Amino acid sequence: MDVSRALESTKFSKPELAVFVSGVVSMGLEILALRIVAPQFGSHIYTVGGLLTVFLAGLSLGYWQGGRAAERASNSQMRWLLFATAIYIAIIIYTSDMLLYATAAIPLSPRYASLPSIIILFGPPTYLLGFISPYAAELSAKEGIGEASGHVYALGTIGSIVGSGVTTYMLIPSLSITQISLFFGFVLVGTAVVVSLPRPSRRTLAIVTVVSLLLVGAATSSSIGLDPRGDVVYQTQTPHQQLEVVDNGDVRTLYLDDTRHSARDLNDPDRHVFEYTRYFHLTMLMAESPESVDRVLFIGGGGYTGPQDFERQYDVKIDVVEIDEEVTTTAETYFGLEQSEDLQAHTVDGRSFLQNSDETYDVIVLDAFKRDQVPFELTTVEFMQVVDDHLSEDGVLISNVISAPSGPASQFYRAEYATMDEVFPQVYSFRTSDTGAVQNIQVVATKNATRYSEADLQARNRNTGLPIDLSGEIENYMAEPNTNDVPVLTDDRAAVNELLDPMLGQQYVIEETADDGASGARSGSGPESSNGTDETNDTDGTTSSEGDTGGNTSSLTPLARAS
Repeated sequence: MDVSRALESTKFSKPELAVFVSGVVSMGLEILALRIVAPQFGSHIYTVGGLLTVFLAGLSLGYWQGGRAAERASNSQMRWLLFATAIYIAIIIYTSDMLLYATAAIPLSPRYASLPSIIILFGPPTYLLGFISPYAAELSAKEGIGEASGHVYALGTIGSIVGSGVTTYMLIPSLSITQISLFFGFVLVGTAVVVSLPRPSRRTLAIVTVVSLLLVGAATSSSIGLDPRGDVVYQTQTPHQQLEVVDNGDVRTLYLDDTRHSARDLNDPDRHVFEYTRYFHLTMLMAESPESVDRVLFIGGGGYTGPQDFERQYDVKIDVVEIDEEVTTTAETYFGLEQSEDLQAHTVDGRSFLQNSDETYDVIVLDAFKRDQVPFELTTVEFMQVVDDHLSEDGVLISNVISAPSGPASQFYRAEYATMDEVFPQVYSFRTSDTGAVQNIQVVATKNATRYSEADLQARNRNTGLPIDLSGEIENYMAEPNTNDVPVLTDDRAAVNELLDPMLGQQYVIEETADDGASGARSGSGPESSNGTDETNDTDGTTSSEGDTGGNTSSLTPLARAS
């Protein structure tokens, strides 16, 4: 009763409220949709473009059909549209994971692979919401068609602005995807109740109860049962991604957007759960001597296992750049990170940090390339020149690149090699798996003009007294790749998406160390960090095969179809 009078007193009619709310929800869902779809298909331009296309198409079709039926419009019909959209949101909450996995198996070109899931999940609700604007224009008290339609579409646009801002700056940083979806569902239900005031019928109240129960049931059922990954000990939604910490036996894993980024053996923190992190020590081998290294920079933090390993093994001061503050907080709470004078974290973009820093580093570890989201500004020759300016006279850069060592899927690796070769006197590369699959390839660049052969590095490994034996890693020394068919990446032209395309749908192999030093199958894992962090796409049915390097295991994980 009071709400109804308030609406009348402000001349904000029930149809206009419905239009405003439809704008809020449609834009909120559009932003949230990327968080729902990206873990399976990546946040590639094709995924983003597909979302925009489907949302605009759904709304346009709804506008058109709603306009044709507008002469029969009523508050009661708008109420049913709001209820129907809320029911479909419950469907999204309950079935999104299943639908994403099912549609990922459809044999489509990687460019279009995400479209079936986007259409099924988000086409119907946007279509239903599209009806509301022409219905509201028909029911408007404004005189004249032009004034009524202009007023209604202005309200819808204002609602979209509010939905965009609230979802981006308030909901996503504070709530999980399920909680945000639940919020939108109840906003629609609440609006339907207001539209039915001052005397909602018993039927309306019964529908409110049923839809509310569907929403709550969908949200709670998604958390019922055992998580196949292990025990979820912490989860949150950060401004950048969904974050979870999962314990599986003695191994604690950091998941970002449902993909593994860092792992720690709770019983043996010194163990390199991910084999590729051992390769970071090649920088100390290629420096003048381990004792000559005083300052180290990691671009990409994740669980901070790499930086903590360097802090334990060497007498150095370490800076870590991690763009997501919540990731750093999680590392402090769950991965043993303790900041000190010797290890300090900085919440900023990696390139911005270097451009605004006067520090010089002896070693820079660039762990900044995700499988499907490579920040192009950290790949270009201009960035490499910034790195060069911040490296000491005998400084070393190592870049963790996810790519295949040869074939079409090696384009990104070879382009990055060519780009680094433009700036640094010597560039080396090391595969981390004996397979030809997509893997973590370590590309090392030095300011030292002397070229080390594999035999030279083995001799240095024996003689320099490193705290870790790198003989197995050195055996994965690769010949210089052919870079004639790939570009040198520049700020003006860094075609990273095109270079990543050949990797879509291929297997991603990650070598892991067994906890007892012997071979044994392990589930797929992904590398470290967040803005600047690597990831794998975990799917059911992951296969494993033993690798040949020192009692390690390799986990084969299918890449997302769109990246």
